Amino acid sequence: MKLYEAYLQKIDESKRTSRHAVTRDTKIKRATGQLASIEERKKNDSIYKLMVKYRTLYFKYRNMIHRKYSPRVRSKARR
Repeated sequence: MKLYEAYLQKIDESKRTSRHAVTRDTKIKRATGQLASIEERKKNDSIYKLMVKYRTLYFKYRNMIHRKYSPRVRSKARR
């Protein structure tokens, strides 16, 4: 019971939005990552295929876990 309460307390604390300054460096880092993914997709890279495969598997298994445990923890989440 205490574990759930600590988790819910952490969620409440994390709801606060922070002011994050977007600097030139952060823009460059974000653009680099996006452009690398686009380039991989264009070249039909095998590493990109693996990334997409495991991303879809991650979402599949996450949804399975949520479907299984959500009825059990819904009442605790409402508190």
